[in-house]
Amino acid sequence: MIHEIFPVGPLACNCSVIGDEATHEAMVIDPGDDIENVLAMLERHNLRLNQIVITHGHIDHIGGAMKLRAATGAPILLNQNDNEQLRMLDIQAAWCGMASAGKVTIDQSIGAGDTVKAGLLAADVIHTPGHTEGSICLHFEPQKKLIAGDTLFAGSIGRTDFPGGSMKKIMDSLHEKILALPDETLVVPGHGPLTTIGEERESNPFLQKSHGLRDSG
Repeated sequence: MIHEIFPVGPLACNCSVIGDEATHEAMVIDPGDDIENVLAMLERHNLRLNQIVITHGHIDHIGGAMKLRAATGAPILLNQNDNEQLRMLDIQAAWCGMASAGKVTIDQSIGAGDTVKAGLLAADVIHTPGHTEGSICLHFEPQKKLIAGDTLFAGSIGRTDFPGGSMKKIMDSLHEKILALPDETLVVPGHGPLTTIGEERESNPFLQKSHGLRDSG
């Protein structure tokens, strides 16, 4: 498994380039910006892009997707519950002080029970609403990896004060779906350092039983 993780854009979103060494097929997850760097990484590993997967519809994760699709022909995949986020991209750009991404169109909706693939590599899609209604995580079970988007961070969780956010939903997603994964699962958050499910179960203050926010909002 080829897995390159690098920050893109002014908000340093963690973009993942995942490639199958046998078939040289690849997926890119959350190409928020800096598409030249994404293309260079694909070329470096001699990879053919067949899917652009977006964990949620915030501009720092999806802003470069149309440029990447134009350069490669690969389809853009996003959960349809974040269509409202796409209609707000100009507003999001203004909030973040970023350039407009223009209109972003989705080729395929993905959700719970779906699988995304790059050659022989496959990830189960876990629908984890809370940060946004359409937030997803990608679980590469054989490789013990979780691409968590902005659902889970090292020592924290995704914000829920943006439109479409819900503290109750994100806590339900975390406790009922994400914490069901093995402790050794490596977590690649949408921003910041990598962690593991075990580390977050043990030390993340939002995931402790004493944290009373699960029943709110």
